[in-house]
Amino acid sequence: MAENNEVLRFDNVTKRFGETIALDSLSMTLERGEVVGLLGPNGAGKTTALRILLGLIKPTEGQATVYGFDTWLQPVQVHQRLAYVPSEFNVWPNLTGGQILDLLGALYGGYDPDIREQYIERFNFDPNKKGRTYSKGNRQKIALIAALMTRADLLVMDEPTAGLDPLLEQEFQTVLREAKSRGQTILLSSHVLSEVEVACDRVAILRNGRLVEYGTLQDLRHLSARTVEATYRGDPPDFADVTGVEDVVFENGHVRLQVTGSTDPLIKAMAKSEITGIQVREPTLEELFHSYYGEEPVDG
Repeated sequence: MAENNEVLRFDNVTKRFGETIALDSLSMTLERGEVVGLLGPNGAGKTTALRILLGLIKPTEGQATVYGFDTWLQPVQVHQRLAYVPSEFNVWPNLTGGQILDLLGALYGGYDPDIREQYIERFNFDPNKKGRTYSKGNRQKIALIAALMTRADLLVMDEPTAGLDPLLEQEFQTVLREAKSRGQTILLSSHVLSEVEVACDRVAILRNGRLVEYGTLQDLRHLSARTVEATYRGDPPDFADVTGVEDVVFENGHVRLQVTGSTDPLIKAMAKSEITGIQVREPTLEELFHSYYGEEPVDG
């Protein structure tokens, strides 16, 4: 069994499809009560990682475990601790939403009906309609409610807010915070970078099947440029030879620039002229992501 607070582990997991390496030596862990965002553009390996985690495909090399159980060799034990929200949820057309929730809850092994009703109300879901009548957003509500009502130890969510309106996306953020406070662990794969930025304790960034970064947003921000804006009384100083400074723009006593690494050389240079105002802004998750990928799409 897993030791301490470890919930999920990828241990040097590689997956090959013929000559194609879809996942390359992925190693990462999730601990109890963590919310971790999984990011990457098309073909980065996110979908392969999730399929291995769910026991749908076998790793070529390495091992994935949930609470110490091998996801390929012990899928029953894994799914007793895990609930999954897919990005596209297909419903049974002739069952009502309530019947679908009952069925999914029974497959999991049971749930508290009162908790189910709470989520039905919070997500403004009508459980009395037939499955074939539901919009994409309402089908997604079924998947969310089914996963959340089980109170599973590990929630695996793949684009969970696809089709939800903005107000329900806010409710989703509240639900995630509540799950975290109960000690549930969440792996969240999403193309909505603002959603990941708000919800997640750590972020895993995949590229070409490899884990290129894994850490807190603060950790990742130290690796990227900060934006500095300052206004001067008189002429601003020259930043041409200042270590870590680039993209300097001067305009009417105002300067805007990017700085990486230590800010000490920049501060010393800025102090040579009279500053009347200064602002330093950390990069957003979207800016961090695009620093790795440029304009590559985030989906996939």
